[in-house]
Amino acid sequence: MDGGMPPVRTGKEIDGVALLDSEPQILPTEKFSHPDITAKGERRARVPLKGVETLWFNTGTLCNIECENCYILSSPTNDALVYMTEAEVRGYLDQIDARRAAGSTRWDVREIAFTGGEPFMNPEMIGITEAALERGYDVLILTNAMAPMMRPRVQKGLLALREKYGDALTLRISIDHHTADLHDRERGKGSFAKMMEGMRWLAKGGFRLDAAGRTCWGEDENDARNGYAALFTETGIEIDAHDASRCILFPEMDAGEDVPEITGACWGILDKSPADIMCATSRMIVKRKGAKAPAVLACTLLPYSPEFELGPTLKDAEAPIKLNHPHCAKFCVLGGGSCSG
Repeated sequence: MDGGMPPVRTGKEIDGVALLDSEPQILPTEKFSHPDITAKGERRARVPLKGVETLWFNTGTLCNIECENCYILSSPTNDALVYMTEAEVRGYLDQIDARRAAGSTRWDVREIAFTGGEPFMNPEMIGITEAALERGYDVLILTNAMAPMMRPRVQKGLLALREKYGDALTLRISIDHHTADLHDRERGKGSFAKMMEGMRWLAKGGFRLDAAGRTCWGEDENDARNGYAALFTETGIEIDAHDASRCILFPEMDAGEDVPEITGACWGILDKSPADIMCATSRMIVKRKGAKAPAVLACTLLPYSPEFELGPTLKDAEAPIKLNHPHCAKFCVLGGGSCSG
């Protein structure tokens, strides 16, 4: 606008949303192009924060392998999200206490979860894990169970944590498919064998284990779960493959795929509640390369979308989330996915 004047209301609305004179006066021409209005002129669905049950930390996007379809493009060279430090994690744990002390009912966190990249690439990962465990939280670590986890220093640290905190620590192993051929097609030749070596070591050490696979192979879900069950039985791994909270099968994510936008009316049509969507009960902390401080995001799957960055503090992160991305529709609403299981 001329002269730096603030936008003013036009008196016009689309599906009950007031338009400003700096906003489009016609319907958006593309899906997911307007924060409030869909391409059909309907009000976009929002998810209020019910209360954070799982607080995620991305420990850094560096990974020892490069998967063919990594959700957040982790690789041996991608450091777009840099290593989170133990001090930074402790700072956010302090913020949980502070929000509770201030009377907020939205931070009754039960679980602290860590993802990457590969979390065990982070040199402070053992200390970071204990920072959460010693405050009484359940801790979940997503790992490929390969070389970074199998370093003697990391093994020693994990065994000490297992001895001290028991089943409060869970490691979720990425097993893209229950056969070596398809797993290796995604993660590289020989990766299945290395993953299984790490998983057997964890099982021998008495760690509580979960698994995460993919549904992109055109396989019936029951057949897939039977395949995982056979693998776990054969290798002596105590995971119930038919328990969707212990063996999570994620839909393949393709931001270019044509998926429907979710409107406020969709909740009733789909018989779903906003309270059941992942961003109603979780947030994620990341630290961007070159940033002075970490930031809080709405979603574990959208670390590079600026509209899903909520601010540097947990207080900033209490705002409702607009479902303005294809992943919101396919993964969370239509796919019923949740990184927390």
